[in-house]
Amino acid sequence: MTTKTYAALLRGINVGGSKKVPMAELRTLMEGLGHESVRTYLQSGQAVFTSAHGDEESLAAELTGAVEKRFGFSADVIVRDHAYLRAIADACPFPAAELEAKQLHVTYFSAAVDEERFAEIDRAAYLPEEFRLGDRALYLYAPDGLGRSKLAEHLSKPRINKGLIATSRNWNTVVKLVELTEQP
Repeated sequence: MTTKTYAALLRGINVGGSKKVPMAELRTLMEGLGHESVRTYLQSGQAVFTSAHGDEESLAAELTGAVEKRFGFSADVIVRDHAYLRAIADACPFPAAELEAKQLHVTYFSAAVDEERFAEIDRAAYLPEEFRLGDRALYLYAPDGLGRSKLAEHLSKPRINKGLIATSRNWNTVVKLVELTEQP
């Protein structure tokens, strides 16, 4: 089997003092699962690694179980390979080079989403904020940042994301994950 480089996106760890996962311990945990070249990025739950076994879904399930066993709480995990991360960055429907990183975010989903899931949202009511769908992803333009975004608040409602794992990253992190997964 060919070795591939992946990014693991852990949802909701190290936020507001709860669900603490020290990055050094996460790296050790992942190496113990047989992954190689494990690196972490920031404290908010990104790890890059190479693996010759499994696929995105099985790797995510394995890491989810290992985090729960080691740290005593559940943390949702999405795993994506370099080709996917590159495609998401390249397909951005907004002018990323012209925007501040805090204005542009990508929400990664555990499965494909369609427009019907978002039909209840009156998009015009949130302008100039906008969102567009991609491959298992949602691009959000929030000119005043995510913390002040009424659209982001609406998009994060449980009924919108029902049955999915969803985790958002700002544009700097999106680009950095592409860079980090280029190198084994």
